[in-house]
Amino acid sequence: MTKIKICGIRTVDDALAAMDAGADLIGFNFYPKSPRYVDVGICRNITSVLRKMHVKLVGVFVNAPVEEVRATIETCGLSLAQLHGDETPDMLAELDGKAFKAFRGAADVETDRRMIADGAPAFLVDASVKGVYGGTGVKADWSAAAELAKKYPLLLAGGLTPENVAEAVRQVQPWGVDVASGVEAGIGRKDAAKMRAFVQAVKSAMIPVSQ
Repeated sequence: MTKIKICGIRTVDDALAAMDAGADLIGFNFYPKSPRYVDVGICRNITSVLRKMHVKLVGVFVNAPVEEVRATIETCGLSLAQLHGDETPDMLAELDGKAFKAFRGAADVETDRRMIADGAPAFLVDASVKGVYGGTGVKADWSAAAELAKKYPLLLAGGLTPENVAEAVRQVQPWGVDVASGVEAGIGRKDAAKMRAFVQAVKSAMIPVSQ
């Protein structure tokens, strides 16, 4: 079944509500300029509650040094790092299979195949908004993403909501979907009812994917 990542978590209550809703992956944003930024100490407190649960914990980084990413993964007990900036293939390789790249727009995904991770997800496709590193609420190019999804286990982001995610899953057939602003009561504050509705909408699309 299509995996569900709920990103931009900043509190224990929101993390537990995302888990209760049925999220498979929980995302934490370590980009200081993001309105969903969470510092490492707070994230560690949240993840200490989640570690015994069956969920992958993902850290979102933008142009952070490899050493910082590694240290944050270790401190917070993260499963994966999502590189959402202008990181290089060498940096992806240095993180030893614990990272995947986010692309702002689908067009550049295959320009350097070294940026495609071996695991799942192979990469994330977000909307292309000049000067902004994700979290815009702008819809990605589903047609282009659908072509990539035929070849790679990709994570689809960009403007997904409880109202449109079922259609996105049907059209793109991604490995997983990623939502932040689409399930919020306000910037950086999650809405439990919207998270439940989002998960139910994904499940209603009934698209099986490989593990």
